[in-house]
Amino acid sequence: MKLAESYAKCTIEEVKAALAGAVLRVYSCPQPEKPEKPVLRNGFLAEFALATPAFEGDVIKPVESPVPGKDVGVPLFVRATQADGTPIADFSAGPGDMDVKLASVSCSVGAPVAITKFQIRLGVANPSRPLSPRDRMKESD
Repeated sequence: MKLAESYAKCTIEEVKAALAGAVLRVYSCPQPEKPEKPVLRNGFLAEFALATPAFEGDVIKPVESPVPGKDVGVPLFVRATQADGTPIADFSAGPGDMDVKLASVSCSVGAPVAITKFQIRLGVANPSRPLSPRDRMKESD
C-alpha cells in the first residue's frame, strides 16, 4: 500500500475515514511509483464507489457489489481517490498476500467483480514488487 503524500502520516482509522465516499478503481497495468502519478497504460478493469462510512469494523462497504467488469485483465493494483479524483492511496491487488483480493483472479467485460478482502497495511510495500534499491534508501532516511 502506498499513501498519497497528503495522507502519509495518517493512522489506519484516518485512512478509513478518508475512504468514506471514495472511488476504488481496479487496474491491470503497472502501478505508478506514487498515487499522485497518473496511470499511464490504462488497464481499467472495474470501479467501486464506497459508502459513507466506508467500513463496518474492518469490512469495506462498497455502494454496489458486485460491479460489472469494464475490460479483460488480471488485477495488479487498486487506486483509491476522493470523488473529485484526488488520490488517497494505491493498494496491491491479486491473489496471495495482497491488500485487495477480488472474488476472481481475472476480470471480463460485464462479468461481476467483487471485493472479498481489503486491508489497510501502513508501511507495507506492494508484495508483488520488491522494493528497489532507491526505495530502500528512502525508507532508511
